[in-house]
Amino acid sequence: MRFTSEQRLEDGVLEREFTLGEIPGTLWTPESAAPAPLILMAHNNGMSKAQPRLVARARYTAARGYAVAGIDAAGCGDRPRSTADEQARADLRRAMRAGEPVDEIFESFIGPLVHKAVPDWQTTLDALLALPEIGGPVGYSGWMAVGIRLAAVEPRIEAAGFFAGGYVPHAQREEARQITIPLLILLQWDDEGNPRERALDLYDAFGSKEKTLHANMGGHTGTPWFELEDGDRFFGRHLK
Repeated sequence: MRFTSEQRLEDGVLEREFTLGEIPGTLWTPESAAPAPLILMAHNNGMSKAQPRLVARARYTAARGYAVAGIDAAGCGDRPRSTADEQARADLRRAMRAGEPVDEIFESFIGPLVHKAVPDWQTTLDALLALPEIGGPVGYSGWMAVGIRLAAVEPRIEAAGFFAGGYVPHAQREEARQITIPLLILLQWDDEGNPRERALDLYDAFGSKEKTLHANMGGHTGTPWFELEDGDRFFGRHLK
């Protein structure tokens, strides 16, 4: 892991960009001298150069005593995409404009994207846990599809917060039954890209004994800011 930039922010959080082979990412760490628990924060459009609201979420979480890391996994953010991925995205845009069904198109590129992203996250996790300022345990927050796969294959993930927006491939819907860690799931009731019935069915499928669903009115990007406070309490119960 090679750090390429470093900035001390107003809230005391240290923000550092890094590269790990071909993987670009950002690490936010709190002021505390003690090794911090780690939260992996994922988004399907990448996190290292993400939208301001996602960076704000990472900074908020780090200021409360967590190390937070985000990467551009394979095919996400500025990472190169295959010709097939680009064609699938073009087909998706065309189908959405025409009002045609899109699930088959989503399945054709989200499934492979998830399977390519998870090894990058595991490689990053190995490197992060070798840093003296990070002590574990490890949580996950964000993109549900990759989070399900990562939690299914990675025993170091001890709790997860999932955003129930976006398409979840059939393979991950089946893997949800294997997930037994504590879960906090955020659902936007009027998410234009994710039918609530599908999200509720997935919530039922999770094998966790402790799973909580928070549903809020509004569209895909309308998650209320106060959910960050509830997320902090959730991770505080399981990672601190």
